[in-house]
Amino acid sequence: MTGPPASASRRRRPDGYLLALASTVALAALFPVPGGAPARFAGVVCDLAVALLFFLYGARLSTRETLAGLRHLRLHGLVLAATFGLFPLLGLATGLLTPVPLTGQLQAGVLFLCLVPSTVQSSVALTGAAGGDVPAAICAGTYSSLAGLLLTPLLAAGLLGSHTVLSADGLLRIGVQLLAPFLLGQVLRPWIGDALTRRKRLLAPVDRGSILLVVYTAFSAAVAQGVWSQATPPALLGLLTVLFALLIAVLAVTLLGARLLRLDRRAAIAAVLCGSQKSLANGMPMAAVLFGPEAGLMVLPLMAYHQLQLVVGTVLAGRWARAPAAASVEGRPPVALGGPSALGGPGALDGPGAPPAPG
Repeated sequence: MTGPPASASRRRRPDGYLLALASTVALAALFPVPGGAPARFAGVVCDLAVALLFFLYGARLSTRETLAGLRHLRLHGLVLAATFGLFPLLGLATGLLTPVPLTGQLQAGVLFLCLVPSTVQSSVALTGAAGGDVPAAICAGTYSSLAGLLLTPLLAAGLLGSHTVLSADGLLRIGVQLLAPFLLGQVLRPWIGDALTRRKRLLAPVDRGSILLVVYTAFSAAVAQGVWSQATPPALLGLLTVLFALLIAVLAVTLLGARLLRLDRRAAIAAVLCGSQKSLANGMPMAAVLFGPEAGLMVLPLMAYHQLQLVVGTVLAGRWARAPAAASVEGRPPVALGGPSALGGPGALDGPGAPPAPG
């Protein structure tokens, strides 16, 4: 009797990066970074890792590819519509339609996370890992972050009854931590670009390491502040149920939107991953200004969603990255970047370039 095919055995093996994510969360829960100087040092290390990520992306990407990312108007429109249109509508709907009732602060926190801009770091890292359009993802995530500086406080003021003063700190952070390293990489590309292109694996540990650092520092801060102890187990279970349903709904709608807009496979990957992500780095300081001492419990949904989006995004990125290689080995074109099938269910949309349904 012959054993299962090798490809099936590989599919059944646990994803090493998912294990790393789970281990990082457990490490932060058991050994969080202490407050004071250690926490500040961890934050600096995380910022440097993210800056290095964008420097390497800038050094590897040609100017033509970078400018091409700016021209994806349909992609950017879809991401902005999902981030500041679809998400707020779904956030309002969770308070009316969810079968799992949440307390007032948790429900308000769910709505707040729906108003936060998309994250740049993990969106770009996951898009690159999935074989998507990295220049477009950089532009889409950056546009979302810039728009969020204005739209997030205004939407929160209207929907949550809070008022805040707009600040340039977020814009400055984007410029210093993300755009400046990327532009520096572009400037140095003539001298180091070819060497980095020949060694693409250098980017993999930086991509994944930067996300693990964000996860560890975020969970360490939550444990140090006692945020998780403020929610009862039934409330936390209900919250996770609502957040998972929210993420699946946004993924399904953005997949459908990418299909209707006839985006190519790489652009569709960028649109789906950027449109479904929420920024913990931008959301935390905004919450501190909007909610003051109550920010701890208000950001609990954002923190939980942030971890959930990384886990689900890693699964999707792995599937989409393996699809073209598998199709090439088997001598067939990859199937379309589908709707429900891309999320693990039946019903792929036909067309070039998406992962097959799991076997």
